[in-house]
Amino acid sequence: MRYRLAWLLLFAAPVAHADELVIYRCTDAAGALTVQNMPCPKGSKQQIKRMQALATVPMTPTPAMSTQPAAAPTEPASTPATPATPTATSASSAPAADTAARLPPPNLFRCTTRDGGGYVTEDSEPASRCEPLQTTGLDGNPQGGAGQACEVVHDTCARVPDEGLCEAWTKLRDEAEVAWRFTRAETSEKNKAEFDRVQRILAESTCGG
Repeated sequence: MRYRLAWLLLFAAPVAHADELVIYRCTDAAGALTVQNMPCPKGSKQQIKRMQALATVPMTPTPAMSTQPAAAPTEPASTPATPATPTATSASSAPAADTAARLPPPNLFRCTTRDGGGYVTEDSEPASRCEPLQTTGLDGNPQGGAGQACEVVHDTCARVPDEGLCEAWTKLRDEAEVAWRFTRAETSEKNKAEFDRVQRILAESTCGG
């Protein structure tokens, strides 16, 4: 089952802001279930679920504790000893070194559908899809149509700017969690694996720092 990951408000609020996610559960005439971010096709049974996207707040790294032993007391001298200056190099350099070792997250692409909807994907050229067309009989009666027809559609995509990648991956992670938690049991394991993959990309990139 393919889930389209919607892109909402890419350039709007910081990562810690919680946006509303609207999820459409579509069941077609054959009983196949699809979860997407846009209204269901005609002829499908539609259920709408609104929820708050999970807001994430970057964790503040805890400075490393100094392991330098205390200086032993010294004998009084004629010249007062200069007070030792606390060394904070080890504590301050550890987070910086950890951040420097991280790489930016992979590229993402923001795509726009023909009906004005939008989503974010890791593919620069998403696969085309065939949208069904209504067929009619020779007399123009839609009830007398014979056979099936569809139109091949290509979405328009553009690369997400570098400064928006962390927010885009965070939104992708939140929507992957929605797909995992609000689908049928037989697809839960697959959707959980996708959520874990996106979560790991975020944690191991500069976004996770």
